[in-house]
Amino acid sequence: MYKEFYKPQNYVNRELSWIDFNGRVLQEATDTSNPLLERANFLGITQSNVDEFFMVRVASLHKLAAANVTTTDASGMTPEEQLTAVNKKEHEMVKERYEVYNKQIIPDLKQHHIKIMQLADLDDRQKEFIRRYFSDELMPVLTPMADDTSRPFPFIANNSLNIAIQLRRDPKQKKAVQEQEILEGDQEVKSRQLEPHDDSRESDIKFATVRVPSIYKRLVRLPGENNFILIDEVIKRFLGQLFPGYQILASATYRVMRDMDLDVAEEDTSDLLRAVKHQLREREHGEVMRLEVENSIDEWLEDQLIDNLHVNERSIYRVNGPVDLTFLKKLSGMVDGHDDLRFPPFHAYQNPALDMEHNIFAAIRKHDYLMQHPYDSFQSVVNFIHQAALDPEVLAIKMTLYRVSGNSPIIKYLGMAAQRGKQVTVLVEVKARFDEQNNVRWAQRLEQMGCHVIYGLVGLKTHCKVALVIRRDEDGLRRYMHLGTGNYNDVTAHFYTDMGLLTCDQEIGMDMTNLFNMLSGFARPPYFNKIRVSPNGIRNFINQKIDQQIKIAESGNPTLIRMKMNSLSDKQIIAHLYEAASKGVKIQLIIRGITCLRNDLPELHGNIEVHSIVGRFLEHSRIYYFEGNGNEEIYLSSADMMTRNLNRRVEELYPVEQADTKAKAISILDDMWKDNVKARILVGDHYERIDNHGEEPFNAQEFFVQRANVESKQTKRQEKSKRHFSNVFETLSRHVPSLHLDSRKGEHHE
Repeated sequence: MYKEFYKPQNYVNRELSWIDFNGRVLQEATDTSNPLLERANFLGITQSNVDEFFMVRVASLHKLAAANVTTTDASGMTPEEQLTAVNKKEHEMVKERYEVYNKQIIPDLKQHHIKIMQLADLDDRQKEFIRRYFSDELMPVLTPMADDTSRPFPFIANNSLNIAIQLRRDPKQKKAVQEQEILEGDQEVKSRQLEPHDDSRESDIKFATVRVPSIYKRLVRLPGENNFILIDEVIKRFLGQLFPGYQILASATYRVMRDMDLDVAEEDTSDLLRAVKHQLREREHGEVMRLEVENSIDEWLEDQLIDNLHVNERSIYRVNGPVDLTFLKKLSGMVDGHDDLRFPPFHAYQNPALDMEHNIFAAIRKHDYLMQHPYDSFQSVVNFIHQAALDPEVLAIKMTLYRVSGNSPIIKYLGMAAQRGKQVTVLVEVKARFDEQNNVRWAQRLEQMGCHVIYGLVGLKTHCKVALVIRRDEDGLRRYMHLGTGNYNDVTAHFYTDMGLLTCDQEIGMDMTNLFNMLSGFARPPYFNKIRVSPNGIRNFINQKIDQQIKIAESGNPTLIRMKMNSLSDKQIIAHLYEAASKGVKIQLIIRGITCLRNDLPELHGNIEVHSIVGRFLEHSRIYYFEGNGNEEIYLSSADMMTRNLNRRVEELYPVEQADTKAKAISILDDMWKDNVKARILVGDHYERIDNHGEEPFNAQEFFVQRANVESKQTKRQEKSKRHFSNVFETLSRHVPSLHLDSRKGEHHE
């Protein structure tokens, strides 16, 4: 039935929708209700977002177009048409980004005496500082690279910052050299000396390039409070010292983004690690997807770059300001003082039952724990693995790792567990985009520490986030588990919103054993009790749930589907949601990023409402909720409703069933839906700010932050009170033996 909706006009192009999402991030840079340094950070994020987008998504389109693929996407566009549309829209976005930089961020920073200065603005003390800085720090590490008959155009690394230089021999020096050659009897020079010399001749113009060293910060701190200058500006000022005997005619900063998509053939995964390492080396030389240059670049210099880097006009981005705005992400950390220009700090709630002073396994035996990060501390998850490593009753730990931090405590504790004789099995996804090198390193380190490392299934990325601990309890073996919507990354857990469940549910435990057996061996479980696993399993389950809601609606009863995810792009799922809406099912979606669905089709009868929350934290949790006939069900998942997640990845979806955790999960979803400050609402094929209509402003992320602060303070007071009582009781027990005896019998109560 839902295939009737398979019409191009019913879908928004995925890539154009992503650019719109990045536009919503840019809106946060212009939102004056955000602290100024955070606005600068948002602007920097838009740059890093689009860099990755070009390295992967645009690169993929380039390859399809180069292969003359004319197959259309759900919106009816060929790869070539998408490339044209994407570049056109991104050129508009670049113009907007630099208008925000030049007309808002820089002037507003200056008002607070935070200056990103130009060479012309420097006083004598600052000029002397950069002269010394160049001479002492930069000059020894810079390498000028020429392009001439003996030295071919140098390789320009992906995402590296470079300076293109137009130069020629200094006429005075050239004349002196010729006179010396004449004196030494060089006949060829004598024959040329009578010819008039034209210093403007094209043959005398040379090209060179200098790579800006990435070992230094882009922003150089100058004398004076919170004064900075870009390192490439310093280098350009003193380029003459790198080319003695030459005149610098022009210079300009530039950068290229290359095809960085990893393409590993997986017919045989026995040598997957080596294949990934090889691809990592190969992709550094990928085709150029985008060339960024200063808009003041000399035309001759630009032509040299275009010819040698082989880029066409649509891929050239001329920017009105510094090339590569990602340095703004570092600005807040470099500015002294000005706490009022940053988001106020908050204290994530650490449940005492899940800290290292308590037995986490005893706590989980009593009931499940639902956590919402970063408002609930991710340290609870780290503690879970830490205690498993230390506990003599733990026999085995099994875990999947997709992205971890550069100094991951979880890796450390897994190694500790193996060294203590526990059986540790870790699936490390070495194909996790842009974390490949990090994950290869961790895989090798885990093996060195005695862990058994596996790399997943042929042709599939393992994206599920699960940990299984097998422990010998007094009443037999028991499985303790953590299932999450986000990565086991202790760094990103501070600013990604994710959810996780700690449980020892018996049926989920059986499912987890089957899942790990599937990942590590040849097992193909006929069914799972409670969890659903993609490929296929999650898609089938979501389709079944949508069909159930349709039947309820067709019987005349109210029904509701709520979904929260990062992206919605799967053609079939969208069409099924269209069908449900056309049959009377109310659908409420919270989608941070890509939204290929449009909600203005007449057949939907206004039954689909879509919000997008973009704020202080990156919304990353995936929640799926179904209500009908008085029954509520809520599920958490590692999977978005994207074709790759449903068809080509191993993902998990699991229920939240315990009464209190279920109520908490539903309440969290309710609060997110109420957001009318950081949420935007979908109108057809684009998002607009929500009109509050005079309602009380409600910022869901800020609400969760304030609640975490309150819970943290309450816990600290309670812990302080307990310590005080314990000290008093200990003092009394030394003087009242009977009280001491009662306490040992457990008869004393606070």
